[in-house]
Amino acid sequence: MSTTSAIPSTQMPLPATYKEPDWFTRTIFNNVVKGLTRMGVSVWGSRVLEHRGRNSGELHHVPVNLLTIEGTQYLVAPRGETQWVRNVRHAGGHMVLILGRRRQLCTAQEIPAADSVPMLRAYLRRWKFETGCSSTA
Repeated sequence: MSTTSAIPSTQMPLPATYKEPDWFTRTIFNNVVKGLTRMGVSVWGSRVLEHRGRNSGELHHVPVNLLTIEGTQYLVAPRGETQWVRNVRHAGGHMVLILGRRRQLCTAQEIPAADSVPMLRAYLRRWKFETGCSSTA
């Protein structure tokens, strides 16, 4: 099965921005979602993103929300340039999305920020409560 995933970004280098999640999200919520997703229960489209650290080389597992629009899958980083974005970019876009025992090998292709507006709006309509964003772009 062929899958196209995209991580919105810009073509021109901009200062990296990142909105850190609060303590509850980082410590409790993400771990609960990650645990359920690893057991095969997708919480509103959740997956566990497996990626290799660009410096350590260690495998990391992060809960993410997989957005599907018209059959195309998008992996959105609503909090900005997170560590997983940097690691996936460093790995040439190679990553694994996990749901239960199913492992989906993907290669992400970054899309320009100007083209990402529809994906960001759809993402925020669905998961605004998770990101703490107050508007829908």
